[in-house]
Amino acid sequence: MEKIIHGRPYKNTAKGPILVPCAPHGVLARLGDKWTILIMSILAMTPTTPLRFSEIKNGIPEISQRMLTVTLRNLQRDGLVLRHYFCEVPPRVEYELTLMGKTMLPALEGFTGWIRENWQAIERSRQAFDDSNGDL
Repeated sequence: MEKIIHGRPYKNTAKGPILVPCAPHGVLARLGDKWTILIMSILAMTPTTPLRFSEIKNGIPEISQRMLTVTLRNLQRDGLVLRHYFCEVPPRVEYELTLMGKTMLPALEGFTGWIRENWQAIERSRQAFDDSNGDL
């Protein structure tokens, strides 16, 4: 019989609890990726106005052009971002969150809020662990 913990199904077996896949691993990996989180966040800042590629890149200074391109393409493929191509000279491309992408924002806000509240404690823990050579 399946049970749920933190929204995740699992089964109790003779060897202990086993997580039951609730989504393909690729979806979980994409949604937890730091570039995805940053791109979704920057697009959420202008919910009624699409952003050009350069505006997104300028808003995330540490992202490379290639990584931005790959992540936007994957988000478009997953149905979270819309890409608008304008046949002009020079060509113009704009991106915006889809309705499904916008439904992800509350979860993203909860996750990033938790990080904001706990990152300093995490850094202190890492430092203590490293200082003790991993013997905590």
